Amino acid sequence: MVSEFDSLRYLSGFGNEFATADPRVPDALPEGQNNPQKCPHGLYCEQLSGSAFTAPRHSNKRSWLYRIRPSVIHRPFEPFQQSAKCTNDYPRHAKSANPNQFRWHPHPIPEKPTDFVEGLYTVCGGGDIVSRSGLTIHLYGCNKTMDHRAFYNSDGDFLIVPQQGALEVTTEFGRLLVGIQEICVIPQGVRFSVAVRGPSRGYILEVYGTHFQLPDLGPIGANGLANPRDFETPEAWFEERDEPFEIVNKYQGSFFSAKQEHSPFDVVGWHGNYAPYKYDLRKFMVINAVAFDHADPSIFTVLTAQSTRPGVAIADFVIFPPRWGVSDHTFRPPYYHRNCMSEYMGLIVGSYEAKEGGFKPGGGSLHSMMTPHGPDYACFEGASNAELQPQKIAHGTMSFMFESSLSMVVTDWAQEENVDKDYYKDWQPLTKHFRLPAKKH
Repeated sequence: MVSEFDSLRYLSGFGNEFATADPRVPDALPEGQNNPQKCPHGLYCEQLSGSAFTAPRHSNKRSWLYRIRPSVIHRPFEPFQQSAKCTNDYPRHAKSANPNQFRWHPHPIPEKPTDFVEGLYTVCGGGDIVSRSGLTIHLYGCNKTMDHRAFYNSDGDFLIVPQQGALEVTTEFGRLLVGIQEICVIPQGVRFSVAVRGPSRGYILEVYGTHFQLPDLGPIGANGLANPRDFETPEAWFEERDEPFEIVNKYQGSFFSAKQEHSPFDVVGWHGNYAPYKYDLRKFMVINAVAFDHADPSIFTVLTAQSTRPGVAIADFVIFPPRWGVSDHTFRPPYYHRNCMSEYMGLIVGSYEAKEGGFKPGGGSLHSMMTPHGPDYACFEGASNAELQPQKIAHGTMSFMFESSLSMVVTDWAQEENVDKDYYKDWQPLTKHFRLPAKKH
């Protein structure tokens, strides 16, 4: 069945200063100022700030919303029982530190009716939610549309990666249709609701104390990787529904709920640079080595959330899309590696080039700091002996990595549930090829 979401139009560009009003009320935005004594059409003005007022102009994030009612109209928040296992207090929910390579089978979709909020599930995280520096990796599995319920995250930004089932996302800023091989980012504080078209699951990277930005290009030059024009932000859209709504809030890793008698999606117009957006991963302009050896996987970075240390990320969102491999005299798959970063891998569609057996769409893996990892036996033997011709790599595949400079704490349930206990066996058949050279007489 065709939905209104299938014909949505979007605003183009990353981090732009947008100005948009619902076509039903084209003059909803005040002229020449932000908060007039009386807003057009009896609307209320409300600012949503994503950065300190005094942040440098290039990093200052805020938007002005012109809405039917201000969002302050709600009854007090009370604890909300989030039925799945979702937390930002992962140290308290970890039995012990575990440096082993982890691989998980595809995340199960709930059998009973479960919406997006109820289906959140925490795998691991690092940093601290209260001091505002860190990240958490969640999964979601749901099969029910959020009905008269909206959610917002006081802790950080959500980067959502659907793996099964398109998401119809309604936000205060407008609506987004997020399909497979697309992502969306919902910034801290933005209220949204998720409708599904059937069983759905995917991955979420949450960052706090920072926001996602495009990586610097350096010697690449002015163009390449994820181009700013390909990011899409919703046009303003509102609904005037005087009906009971539940507002669910995640605050310091705990969930709370407040009741109100109207829809939170009543923003008739807005302007600013702090808003949700989406991006189609298939539009990524791949950069690669064309002579010999590997470039570092940082060349596949779509978005980064930087720490206070230059060049060191709280989190990078990196993808491995279809591309050509042409390097001569080179082992072309990812090489064996130990890293001062933490690497969580996920698979959206297809099969990952370095592990085509046990790594399935909807599954994941975690290689913690300095834990060795790399291609499995079959991949190594095949690539070591293959004839090096130009080859299309990862055709029909899209995998990704959440990479962080922080050490990941794995929740106790994620250390036990859905774990591939045989993951280590992928490397056991690797044999010794070393031979001493014959002595010269």
